Amino acid sequence: MQNPKPSSKMFLDIVGELKNIIKVEGIKTGGKLPSERELAERLQAGRSTVREALRSLELLGLIETRRGEGTFLADLKKHQLVEVLAAFIMQQPESYLDVQETRRIHEKAAISTVCYDSALRDLPVWTSLLAKIETDGGIIREDLIREMIVATGNRLSLKIWFLLKQYSRVPYQEMTTAAENDVVKCLLEHLLKGDEKETMAAYSKWIGLVEGERRERSV
Repeated sequence: MQNPKPSSKMFLDIVGELKNIIKVEGIKTGGKLPSERELAERLQAGRSTVREALRSLELLGLIETRRGEGTFLADLKKHQLVEVLAAFIMQQPESYLDVQETRRIHEKAAISTVCYDSALRDLPVWTSLLAKIETDGGIIREDLIREMIVATGNRLSLKIWFLLKQYSRVPYQEMTTAAENDVVKCLLEHLLKGDEKETMAAYSKWIGLVEGERRERSV
């Protein structure tokens, strides 16, 4: 009988136990980690959950998978920002919600910056995204937020956002749905006017739809 799909808390527990295995067994940079199957047995968890944990660690740059060879501990000195974020994620059971909220903080800050700067509002990318919704029936979700942060010129915020986005597992790589398009159009139209209040309201409604989709997939 297979284990039921684990909760986010169980997922984070597994990430924490992986950290303990690395520490207790003295696995150094470049060292090989136990196989997915062995980890599932040792941690008494479903292989799909272990796979998800390993995937998140790989996205964070903490481990690397080599086809036909296995999974190895990466060189954290090359990823100082990743190391700080990963240490927090791996030590705090409630970190998933904090990651979600921190991601939203970066997104809202970018939107606010664009709303207040007429030069940024005049960038052609916003009207281009509006036109794309009309012609293609939607846009890649990630494109909207990424362009907001890129417009601010804050490269550190962009890098942090990419890491937070990957860990929070929000389906940003997919196209906006028909239900989202009107909300996104409203967001962009208010952004062009510099109306921060209405832009933020549209953003909150849109993110609610996107995050709701992720929760439905987790059930």
